[in-house]
Amino acid sequence: MTIPTVPTPATLDAFWMPFTANRRFKAHPRLLARAQGMHYWTDDGRQILDGIAGLWCVNAGHARPEITEAVSRQLATLDYAPTFQMGHPQAFELANRLVELVPGDLDHVFFTNSGSESVDTALKIAIAYHRSRGEAARTRLIGREKGYHGVGFGGISVGGIVNNRKFFGSLLPGVDHLSHTLDIEHNAYSRGQPEWGVHLADELERLVALHDASTIAAVIVEPIAGSAGVILPPKGYLQRLRSICDRHGILLIFDEVITGFGRLGTPFGAHYFDVVPDMITSAKGLTNGAVPMGAVFVRKSIYDAFMHAPEDAIELFHGYTYSAHPAACAAALATLEIYRREGLLTRAADLSRIWEDAVHSLRGLPHVIDVRNLGLVAGIELQPRSSAPGTRAYDVFVAAFEKGVLIRTTGDIIALSPPLIIEPVQIDQLVTTLADILRATP
Repeated sequence: MTIPTVPTPATLDAFWMPFTANRRFKAHPRLLARAQGMHYWTDDGRQILDGIAGLWCVNAGHARPEITEAVSRQLATLDYAPTFQMGHPQAFELANRLVELVPGDLDHVFFTNSGSESVDTALKIAIAYHRSRGEAARTRLIGREKGYHGVGFGGISVGGIVNNRKFFGSLLPGVDHLSHTLDIEHNAYSRGQPEWGVHLADELERLVALHDASTIAAVIVEPIAGSAGVILPPKGYLQRLRSICDRHGILLIFDEVITGFGRLGTPFGAHYFDVVPDMITSAKGLTNGAVPMGAVFVRKSIYDAFMHAPEDAIELFHGYTYSAHPAACAAALATLEIYRREGLLTRAADLSRIWEDAVHSLRGLPHVIDVRNLGLVAGIELQPRSSAPGTRAYDVFVAAFEKGVLIRTTGDIIALSPPLIIEPVQIDQLVTTLADILRATP
């Protein structure tokens, strides 16, 4: 059935939308009809500046013809190929290209279809790795409060966002959480990484003492917690986590679904923070959002630990029908070439000072209680309305859309993460529009 140009409640009803107030949206829909470069266009023809790279994923801008053509050629040549006991050349080519982008000896890639699948894959690999080494008691997983690791049962178990957890029962057993690193009292309006809070990493030592290291498989953290509202690691925090994990034989997993592929001005957050984790989860920017795909980067020592069974034995009983889908591989290879040719994996470093000054110009405006930034990402926290938390930022989101700018909100925090092709004049448009709306918002 073709949806009419003017949507009606009946034509919108069948789609149960994710992370959406469905009844409110369907009463007042916001429909995006096409996109190009830095912009969307609505179904009624209005231009919308994309301030969030789609959903943290369209790093090279929208509708890149190179990606479209690569996917089209691939579908006409090989539309699907299984990767269980089979393979196709693009999967191996992509894996080889990707391992050149990550630090240290993260030299193996397991392909998934999303960030959620990447996280659950990494958690399973961590537990199976310890078992393969004769430490089967290491099954406990450590996440972090306010962390977001997708929507699989593994991801929401190690995640720390209350509403993502409370509706779904007891989740995985044997999971604990570190404290989050957001502290406005000490770190409000920090430019870049906060100075205060490195000691929060020592919470891991308390959990080791509580559970014993012999039971802990892995710690998973986002270098920057995005979905909780752009929460930055204090200086030295990630380095200290690495040191504690090393001391106790615990794997450290960086969830880089957001920080991967240039968001901080380096290929991955691991480069920016100069910390080599044992695994990196990724998705989003891997294909510029054009085709769903994710990947888990694994250190050589972890991969090698599985390779001691007989040669004809399956080493890891895990995978997905669409792992390394040919069309996704084509999209990813074309995306990586755009990143290389246009220098997009480091462009955020060139824009970061302009971006920082722009977003911090919002300080002092009505309701703004904090501004946080790093690379090409920012969080603007608003004072909640006492009777209705979350509604003030939502009103700003709606007003911004009406004025031609797309932002993202979580609670009363505005999150910004534009495509890496953004120009200074567009940064100014984004922030000036937000400033005007904040001045007018009760």
